[in-house]
Amino acid sequence: MMTQLKITAEDEKRVKGMGFLRNRGTDCFSARIITVNGKITAAQNKCLSEATDLYGNGFVTFTTRLTVECQGIHYDNIEKFQEYIAKEGLVTGGTGSKVRPVVSCKGSTCQYGLIDTFGFSEEIHERFYNGYAKVKLPHKFKIAVGGCPNNCVKPDLNDIGIIGQRIPNYDEDGCNGCKKCSVVEACPIKVAKLEDGILEIDKDLCNNCGRCVGKCHFDCIEDGTTGYKIYIGGRWGKSIAQGVALSKVFTTKEEALDVVEKLILLYREQGQTGERLSQTIERIGFEVIEKELLSDDIWARKQEILDSKLHLVGGATC
Repeated sequence: MMTQLKITAEDEKRVKGMGFLRNRGTDCFSARIITVNGKITAAQNKCLSEATDLYGNGFVTFTTRLTVECQGIHYDNIEKFQEYIAKEGLVTGGTGSKVRPVVSCKGSTCQYGLIDTFGFSEEIHERFYNGYAKVKLPHKFKIAVGGCPNNCVKPDLNDIGIIGQRIPNYDEDGCNGCKKCSVVEACPIKVAKLEDGILEIDKDLCNNCGRCVGKCHFDCIEDGTTGYKIYIGGRWGKSIAQGVALSKVFTTKEEALDVVEKLILLYREQGQTGERLSQTIERIGFEVIEKELLSDDIWARKQEILDSKLHLVGGATC
C-alpha cells in the first residue's frame, strides 16, 4: 500500500511538464502517452495495458486529441512507469506552452481521404513536436491534419489546421453538354451546375473534395491536383475562435510544412506571453500574418527568433 505524500506545487508542476496530470484529491497521476499520429501498434497497446496494471489503477482512457492516458499512477511510480513503456518506444508528454501533439484523422485509410494523413502527421510530429520541443511559445500551439473537407478533426478550431484537397482539373472543351450530367449528380455540395447546357464549377464555392474526379463519362474531369488548405487562428475552450483559411491552396507537402514552421516562428516572435495565436492574429491583423506566411522573409530571422529569450514566464490569459 502506498503512503500518502505531501506533494508540493513544485513537484506537481515538474511532473506535469513530463506529461503526468494529477488525479484530483489523490497522490496519483494520469500519464499522457504520445501516440505521434493517433496510431499505436498492438505491442505498444499491450505494453500500456501491462504498465497501467503494474503501476496504475488498470484503466486506460483516450483523449479528444488522440493521446492515451494511463490513470492512477502513484507519484513514487512515475519513473518506473516511464521505464516500462520505453521498452516499446513510448513516451509521455504533451503539456506546456509549446507545440502540442498533432491530431490526425484516419484519412490514410478512409474512403474519402485525399492525403496520407498518418504519414503527414508523423512528419509534423518529428519536425515540430520533437524538433521544437525546447522552443517556448506564448501559449499552447495545436495542430490538426484532416484528409478531406468533411473536417472530422475540426481544423478551424486549432491554431493551425491542414485539410487535404483534390482540385478538379476540369477541361471545359471536353464537356459534351449531357442533359443528365454525372458530375452534377456526384457533387455533394451542389456547386457543379449546368449553365446553358455546359458544366460550370464555381471555384469560389468548390471545397475541392474530389468527388467529381473521374465521374464524367467523357473524361472532362479525368484527374485532380492534390492540395493542402490551411486554416490559422482557431481555438476551442473557455473562449472560442473560428480559424480563417489562407487564400492560397498549397499544392506540395513541402509548402504546407513550411507554412506550419513560419507560423510557429511568427507566433514566438510577435505573440505576447499568455495569449493564444487567435489573439495574436486579432491584435496584429490576419492580412499582416498571411502576407508573412506567403513570403519567405521570416527565414532570414529564424535563428534570431529561436535564440531570443522570450516567454520565460507563464501566465495564460485564456
